[in-house]
Amino acid sequence: MARIAVVGAGVGGLATAARLAATGHQVTVFERADTVGGKLGRYVHDTPAGAFRFDTGPSLLTLPEVFHDLFEATGAKLDEYLDLVPLDPIVRHVFPGGGPALDSCADPAEFAARIGAAFGDRAAADWQRLWRRAARVWDASHADVLRRAVGSPLDLAALAWRLGDLAAIAPGRSLRGLGRRYLSDPRLRMLLDRYATYTGADPRRAPAALVAVPYAELAFGGWYLRGGLGTLADALLTRCQDLGVVVRTGAAVTRIDAAGGRVHGVRLAGVAAPVPADVVVANVDALTLYRDLLPSPHRLAGLTDRSLAGFVLLLGVAGDSGLAHHNVFFPRDYDAEFDAVFGRPGRGVRARPATDPTVFVTVADDPAVRPEGHEAWFVLVNAPRHGTAAGAVDWRRPGLADAYADRVLDVLAERGVDVRDRLVFRETRTPADLDAATGSPGGAIYGTAGGLLRPANRGPAAGLWLVGGSAHPGGGLPMVTLSAQIVADEIGPAWE
Repeated sequence: MARIAVVGAGVGGLATAARLAATGHQVTVFERADTVGGKLGRYVHDTPAGAFRFDTGPSLLTLPEVFHDLFEATGAKLDEYLDLVPLDPIVRHVFPGGGPALDSCADPAEFAARIGAAFGDRAAADWQRLWRRAARVWDASHADVLRRAVGSPLDLAALAWRLGDLAAIAPGRSLRGLGRRYLSDPRLRMLLDRYATYTGADPRRAPAALVAVPYAELAFGGWYLRGGLGTLADALLTRCQDLGVVVRTGAAVTRIDAAGGRVHGVRLAGVAAPVPADVVVANVDALTLYRDLLPSPHRLAGLTDRSLAGFVLLLGVAGDSGLAHHNVFFPRDYDAEFDAVFGRPGRGVRARPATDPTVFVTVADDPAVRPEGHEAWFVLVNAPRHGTAAGAVDWRRPGLADAYADRVLDVLAERGVDVRDRLVFRETRTPADLDAATGSPGGAIYGTAGGLLRPANRGPAAGLWLVGGSAHPGGGLPMVTLSAQIVADEIGPAWE
């Protein structure tokens, strides 16, 4: 039995802790915040009309079998803890210039029919061709690449050993390039581009292999958890405690002891004595790990390209807006948005808030999250990360958050959804707020970016492991949960 310290009680940390405890290890989780869940945050706003409850992080659950596997591996059933509600539409896409919206769904034939009805038969045929390509990418990656430790490009090439797999993954081609090759309708290209932002990337530079992201969503469905996605954190905490995991909140790890190339434990803020451990699992951003907890300058060199961040509005809205659960309102010029959000530091162009951004609106039809006769809106806009470099924005600048909130509401009004006269309240969450709340550098939603290949799960010291959105296989709830499976499998059960 190993003494295992898990740094961070996000989904990756809790999932790893549960798996390791179920196989006989002694596990303690250290979380600097007062609550668990990491980016799976929640917020409650009380009003005379009643309480509004918001998920301030993920709002969509995909690949539910990943979570079924997690609970079964720890001796439980997912349905005993969570109430999964399938969504149709998964996302309602509203395009510039008017015209029909497009509702996505988990039935490939039905979605192709919806495309045909909205955009014509050629667009539907184009999508079906792309879908076949996406299926090949998924088949080439989900069993091997996404469920196994990958530490280098050579590891990746060894896993995708068939020439057909490499051809499907198309190394060197961007997601934007793939869309232009297969899709003639600009609205479908825009829809595909959006999936790059699921990993925090610019579609013009994101690898074509990310076509597996829409495939996963549209083949296996999108789901809501009744009561909000934050109930996943509650379920994981309960599962950990039932298995004997010690979860310490308000306990900030300041250092990982790794003298002689092997971990020996962790050090906590305000505590003189180190906490001994045979294994340390870091559920923090790789940048934070290698900059602060276990300084490794050579590993920091490849972690300078961080993902985009998000600007959030939490709105209490009176009345019924008739929106879907998830809605995307696209801009006229998508490239202008990416130019603004990422900037062009090499050309001296600083990042800035986009003036005409894509706006994502989540409105859960769930009485548990809003008073009767009202809606709780989570509004997200792609935004530059927080900071002072050319590729960032100082979101602490006085007046900036309120001014940009006004602009986002104006954009929604221009696109036919004006709620400015129906607001019960509004609050903002900037990338600086996410940075402060979760320790995500610059407020990057999906952790430190590194293209298709994220930092390895195995750390540079014996007994050190990485889980979470900045480690392989990447960001998003399913990928983070798979990183926990990879690490737990690599560590192995206590009786081995």
